[in-house]
Amino acid sequence: MKNVTDPFLSLGYWPSAGSFGFNTDILATNPINLSVVLGVLIFFGKGVCASCLLSDLLDNRKQRILKTIRNSEELRGGALEQLEKARARLRKVEMEADQFRVNGYSEIEREKLNLLNSTSKTLEQLENYKNETIHFEQQRVINQVRQRVFQQALQGALGTLNSCLNNELHLRTISTNIGMFGTMKEITD
Repeated sequence: MKNVTDPFLSLGYWPSAGSFGFNTDILATNPINLSVVLGVLIFFGKGVCASCLLSDLLDNRKQRILKTIRNSEELRGGALEQLEKARARLRKVEMEADQFRVNGYSEIEREKLNLLNSTSKTLEQLENYKNETIHFEQQRVINQVRQRVFQQALQGALGTLNSCLNNELHLRTISTNIGMFGTMKEITD
């Protein structure tokens, strides 16, 4: 007697060649079998709905792509507008920089001339101060020399007078001087 489970066991057994059957081993199925099964499913059961579903998916995808393209175009337009604004600002800043550069160079030249004039005036003043100082020092030295000469002459004269003067000459000189002072006093009164 055959066992009741024998027919079920035979489903797991595949003959080596020449027979037709379903392969239950997913890893052993080939693309031809899968394409046949899908073709049969699409043709007999869900062909109309599947094509509608596929058409809807494609339309949705197309709409998303078009929307993305429109958004990209809008972003591109905004970016181009910002680029133009940035270029305009750059041109304006470059013109201002050129103006500052030109003004800076002329200001530098003006400051240079002012500095040269100021330096020449300062040098002229220093030269005048130097000359005045030299003249003052010359006058001071001349006065010192005069004083020394006068002191030496006075000492020499006093020495000569003291050696030549006697008591009588001394008294006569004093009385003459007193007389001159008296006359000067009468004239001033």
